[in-house]
This record gives sequence, C-alpha cells and structure tokens, in this order.
Amino acid sequence: MLFSFQAMMLLPIVLALASLANLAEGRAFFVFGDSLVDNGNNNYLATTARADSPPYGIDYPTHRPTGRFSNGLNIPDIISERLGAESTEPYLSPALKGQKLLVGANFASAGVGILNDTGFQFLNIIRIYKQLEYFQQYQARVAQLVGPENAKSLVNKALVLITLGGNDFVNNYYLVPFSARSRQFALPDYVPYIVSEYRKILIKLYDLGARRVLVTGTGPLGCVPAELAQRSRNGECDPELMRAATLFNPQLQAMVSSVNSEIGSEVFTAVNTRKMHMDFISNPQAFGFVTSKIACCGQGRFNGLGLCTPASNLCPNRNIYAFWDAFHPSERANRIIVDQMFNGDNEYMHPYNLSTIVELDAERV
Repeated sequence: MLFSFQAMMLLPIVLALASLANLAEGRAFFVFGDSLVDNGNNNYLATTARADSPPYGIDYPTHRPTGRFSNGLNIPDIISERLGAESTEPYLSPALKGQKLLVGANFASAGVGILNDTGFQFLNIIRIYKQLEYFQQYQARVAQLVGPENAKSLVNKALVLITLGGNDFVNNYYLVPFSARSRQFALPDYVPYIVSEYRKILIKLYDLGARRVLVTGTGPLGCVPAELAQRSRNGECDPELMRAATLFNPQLQAMVSSVNSEIGSEVFTAVNTRKMHMDFISNPQAFGFVTSKIACCGQGRFNGLGLCTPASNLCPNRNIYAFWDAFHPSERANRIIVDQMFNGDNEYMHPYNLSTIVELDAERV
C-alpha cells in the first residue's frame, strides 16, 4: 500500500515532466479561419457547412470523412506533415486534451469570414472573434498543464496560420444580387473596409501572443467550379469575382507590411494564394492535372452545383483534378500550394517563405 501511495504522489510530477519534455520537442501550430483550413470543428455544430459524410475523406488515411473539406489532407495537415508534426485537433474535439494540447489547436470553422455577417446562412459557425476567444481559453488550459510562463512561451514560439476573406465575397457581397453589403459599398470601397477589419483581427492575434503568423489572401474566386457553373458560358473565370480578388490581395499584403512596421517586427507573412492557385488553374497539365475547371465531386455544369454528397459524380482518380469539390482544392493541389509556402519567392511569400522562417526561428532558440 505504501508503494501505491508513493506512486500516486509522484504521478502528477511525472505527468508534468512529460508535458515539459513534449513542449521542448517541437513548436505548436495554431489555425484560424474558414473551410479551407477547418479540421472538423463544424462536426460539433448545428450547421449546414459541414463535410462529415462520404465521399469527403475518401483519401484520408482512415478513408473516412473527418470534417475537412477535402478528399484527404488539407493545407494545415500538410504543413504539419512537412514540419514533422502531427496534425492539430479541432478545438471542439473531445480528443484535444492533455499532451495533445501541446501540439496546438485548429480553431477554424467553415463558412466564416472577416465580417460577422458573412456566412449567416450557415447558422451556427465559429465566427472569427469567437475563434480568438477560444484561443484565450486554450491558453488557460495549457497554463494549467505546464504553468503560465511555459504556456506563454509555447504561444510566442508557435506557428500560426489564418485564412479569411474568400467568404466575405462569395458568401456575403456576391451571395445574392443586391446583397446588403453590395448596396452599402461599391466594390472598390468594400475591399479597403474588409482589409481594415482584417487588420483589427491580426492586431488582436498579436495581443494574444502570436509572433509568427501566415496570413493568406483569397484564391482566384472567379475560377472555382461553383462560380464557373453559375457565371461562366465556356469555362472562363468570372471577371467580377476576379476583380474582387485582384483588389483584395495587394491591399492585404500592404496592410500586413504596415502592421509589421507598426509592431517593429516581421510577425506577419503575406501568403499570395491567388498566384499559387493561378499557376495550376491557368496551366493544369504542367502540374499533372487533366482539368482545373471540373470538380472531382459534384453535379451539374463543371460538377459545380450543390454539395458533394454520396449521390454526386465522383472522379476515380483525385490526383488529376485540381478541385475536389465546387470550392475546395484537392489534396494534391493543396500539396502544390504548401510547397510554394515553403519554397516560393517574394511573389508568393512576403517577406519570407516558410523554409526561411523555420531557419530564422531555429537560430533564435
């Protein structure tokens, strides 16, 4: 009995030491944003924005849907893989506890945007300021596990990815003709407005301890199969949505540079996802795709109408399709995007690509 009592007394100390050892092994990774980076938070919400039924996940290691809007891995998964880390758990997942907390967390929720009124039709989603509130909760939980100073260090040294903006166009401004936001703003006025709101989000993220943040722009919104199906005669990208992306991305990069100057440190990196996508959309065959217009999973023109469901058309080989469903890249396309994040020049990643960031941060440890 004495041995059992001593073992029980030592157990919390052993667990705390194990937590600190895991903390020293690698950097945490935090993800904020929309369906392009959601690892399954919406599975736990009463919302129509979900990817929890087949054929989603058909090429995931378990071959089961996970809530990722992908046939397999999404961008955060592939970044984790490249860094030699395990994928982050959705913040709402019961599996996110104990040592798993030290890996980081994914707070993203399909359907959200920069603005609170974006994605209102999806009902119960985790809007961006709620994601940041959950980030605060997360830090309190980690502080209980490893102590406040170690928790602060974990957050300061972490890599952060935030992906917002696309839904503020396709699921807000252009959602319906004469939408409330399109009546309120002409497009050249709407873009600076949402960029200024995004700036507030980045400052809040900095205030919460983030010190190494990848900020993605929008992809080529007018080229996704959903928009081709509704707006294109012969498969050409919709010029109005392309105009929106062309206005948004340079202003986002300028804002990121401005915030870095204000802070006095290159905390934020602008990720030119529009250019990353356009490389394989404009020349799919050069990247081994047979098409960048037709989604692998869907129905109607370009397989771009409605949702990807068990009743949808499904391509047999996902590796030769740039788009998995009406809005989201295939896993293989995601791998091309992540490769540019790691290795792209200043046109793709400004001021540094992810390989350089990893090297710079290793020197500071």
